[in-house]
Amino acid sequence: MKAVVLDAPGPVEGLRLHELPVPVPAPGWVLVRVRAFGLNRSELHTRLGLAEGVTFPRVLGIEATGEVVSCPGGELAEGRQVAVMMGGMGRQYDGGYAEYTCVPVRQAVPFASDLPWSTLGAVPEMLQTAYGSLTVGLDVQPGQTLLVRGGTSSVGMAATVLAKRWGLSVVSTTRNPASAERLRELGADHVLVDEGPLAEEVRAIVPGGVDAALDLVGTPTVLDCLRATRVHGTVCVSGMLSNQWLLHDFYPTGDIPSGVRLTGYTGDATDLPEAVLQDFLDAVAAGEVAVPIGRVFGIDDIQEAHRVMESDTAGGKIVVLT
Repeated sequence: MKAVVLDAPGPVEGLRLHELPVPVPAPGWVLVRVRAFGLNRSELHTRLGLAEGVTFPRVLGIEATGEVVSCPGGELAEGRQVAVMMGGMGRQYDGGYAEYTCVPVRQAVPFASDLPWSTLGAVPEMLQTAYGSLTVGLDVQPGQTLLVRGGTSSVGMAATVLAKRWGLSVVSTTRNPASAERLRELGADHVLVDEGPLAEEVRAIVPGGVDAALDLVGTPTVLDCLRATRVHGTVCVSGMLSNQWLLHDFYPTGDIPSGVRLTGYTGDATDLPEAVLQDFLDAVAAGEVAVPIGRVFGIDDIQEAHRVMESDTAGGKIVVLT
């Protein structure tokens, strides 16, 4: 099979196509014929040497979509469409950047859809992170206001789509003014250009502060998000688009406004119920929901796909077809 192997952290040239044996699943695991996989900042962090717990050489990829080839335990039928994600994929064991991937059954979420693989490949991790952030992380409710910091990331756009579907009002941010219209098309009620602190601008739109803030940028913006959130509101940090992990000289009683809650979210396949995935795909098929796809590549062009991801120029989720 074709597989993209990274021998050691470094530049995109380190991502090389190899011919590897097709994996053989053990009981409790499932072999999937990968049809498409999405690119994630997590894999960029791994390639740059910023991720922990990774052994090399490694086939990257924390997600993929495809069809079941073999499942020794019988948990999933041959030919079943599945989304696989997380749980050590692409870090502790080989991931989705390949024509076949072998993962624990618990990492596979079955679905049925006639959507093209280029669309299906964009959904798993994007939806899982957005859904988990809004539910587990923020416990959003209809009628509330949501700030999405990092709105033009794939997760940010998915969060906007879900939030509008659930009846929330959304304030989304982008560093690129040209992206504002795209966010409005996805349903954002207000778009702010992120050139620095935005708390005052947010509060000018939502007096008293937003009910919930989803911070996908990370430590450089989290304090500003806290200041933009109302008393008893919640800020959830679910991403590190900034590639900055630590909040230095953090003083909780001074940096967290009184009564504002700060939490985080990092999820797994088990946090995305099968019914939620199926409902989302059905809504896409019915034209009720848009999947924010930026660029689609073939597996032979994985280096260029990573260049686009690193440059933040995709305008949506990057998908690779195998």
